[in-house]
Amino acid sequence: MSIHAGIDIAARTFVLAWREGERLGGVREFAQSPAGHEAAAALLSRLAPERVVLEATGVYYLDLAWALAEAGLPVAVINPRRFHHFAALRAAPSKTDRIDATLLAEYAQRMNPPRWQAPDRNRRALRDIGRQINRLTHARTQAKNRLHALQATSATPPLLIEDECAGIAALDQRITQLSEAARELVDAEPALAQRLVHLQAAKGIGLASALALLAELAVLPTELKAKQVARHAGLDVRLTQSGTSVDKPGRVSKTGNAYLRTALYMPALSAARHDPYARAFYQALIRRGKKKMQALCALMRKYLTGLWACIRSGEPFDSARLFSPQHLQNT
Repeated sequence: MSIHAGIDIAARTFVLAWREGERLGGVREFAQSPAGHEAAAALLSRLAPERVVLEATGVYYLDLAWALAEAGLPVAVINPRRFHHFAALRAAPSKTDRIDATLLAEYAQRMNPPRWQAPDRNRRALRDIGRQINRLTHARTQAKNRLHALQATSATPPLLIEDECAGIAALDQRITQLSEAARELVDAEPALAQRLVHLQAAKGIGLASALALLAELAVLPTELKAKQVARHAGLDVRLTQSGTSVDKPGRVSKTGNAYLRTALYMPALSAARHDPYARAFYQALIRRGKKKMQALCALMRKYLTGLWACIRSGEPFDSARLFSPQHLQNT
C-alpha cells in the first residue's frame, strides 16, 4: 500500500501526517529543532513514503527539508499558493495544523509534485548570509531615516544623534564583515566566482547587488526555465478573468521570493536610466500606457530572464541579446 506524507510547519513545532492508500495513517507532532528533524526523518524512513510534501513558508522549512533530503527521503517543496488552491477545492471545514498536514499528505498523493533538489552547504550558507545582509541593509536605511528626522530639529538632544550614528556605524561594520564572508564563499567555488563576474556585466549591478542576486539564484536547480524563476521571484503576471463580467488588468503576483525581488529593484531602476536597450524597453511600455511601476516590474522580470540565462549558459550578461532592437529604433 502506497504511503504519502505531508508536513505543516510552524515556528516552534511541525505536524507530520501520512496517508496509507485512501485513509489517514497517522499524525505526529515534533519540535522545530535538529532533534525533532531527526525524529521525523527516522519515522518517515520506516514508513518509506512515495512523497513527503511541505510548503516553502518563512525560513523554517529549509532546515527540515534539508534534514529529510539528507536522510534519502523523497521531499517535495511546494509554493504555498498552490496548496491554498488545493485546500479550497477540498473545502476543508477548519484550518488547523493537523488538518493542513493531512491535506498536504493528500496533495502529495493526488498531485505527485516533483522531488526537491537540496542545495549544497556552501550555497546554502551563501544564501543565508545574503539574506542577513539584506535585513541589515534595511535596518541601516531605517536608522538613516531616523537620523535625518532627529537632525531636522534643534530640540533633539545630542546624545540621541550620537547614539543613532553609533548604530549606523555598527551596521556598516556588520554588513562589511558579512559581505567579505560571502565573497570568500563565492571565491571558494570557481563556478560561482565566474557567475559573479558575469552578473556584474549588467548595467546597474555592482558587487553588492551581484552577491545578493547570486545568493538567491545559486540555490535554484539550473534546469528551471526563465518563467519558473520569474514565478519563484513573484514577478509573474496573474490574470483575473471570468466570463464576460470579470476582466481585471494583470498584476504582478508578488507571491514568491521577496529577497530576489528586492535585489532586482535597484539594478532595474538603474538600467532603465543607463542601459540603452533597457531604457528603450521601459519607455516603450510607458508609451503603451503602462504605469511607471508596472513598466519597472516588467523590466525586473526581463532582467531576471537575462541573469538566469547567464547562470545557465556561463556567459556574461548582454542586454543587446536580451532586448529587441526594435525598441531602440522607436526611441
